[in-house]
Amino acid sequence: MKKINFAIVFLVVLISTKMIAQCDVKNRVLADGTMLYYFEPSVFYFTKSKSLKINIVTDKEHYFIALQPTPFPPKKEGKKIKKDLIIHLADNKPYKVAHYDTQYRENDSIMQVLYLIDDKDIEAFSKLEALVAEINMEGTEFVRSYKFKLHKNAIIEQLNCFLKKEGEK
Repeated sequence: MKKINFAIVFLVVLISTKMIAQCDVKNRVLADGTMLYYFEPSVFYFTKSKSLKINIVTDKEHYFIALQPTPFPPKKEGKKIKKDLIIHLADNKPYKVAHYDTQYRENDSIMQVLYLIDDKDIEAFSKLEALVAEINMEGTEFVRSYKFKLHKNAIIEQLNCFLKKEGEK
């Protein structure tokens, strides 16, 4: 009986720590003094030749989807990426997310493209799994399509963490 009780307590602790860890928000200050809040990127797609990490970033006013595609083009070519992102959610509708910025971070070892989520689409992104992302890698190739295989609900979880924290205020 003690083993069963111990197992139940262990599972409750494990589940609760996992739930708390899901809202592990990080922050950084940009050069212009703007504070950004973000999560560690989640791997959505991975093969031997390419991968895609995604996370939600916010300045507490707007919400962005940050993509980190690999391989990524050199800075000169990557700065040409200015087209909007198309994401297909579980309702099988395409959502256009406006290009906001292309950045090379950590001594140019990471390329990150920020896309601004339209306020009218926040509810859909907070409730529906992401299925496919279509990125126009202008200047380097045509549209690169990623059918999500991993962490399809990471956008939902991250966005809901931010929305929940705003609702608590």
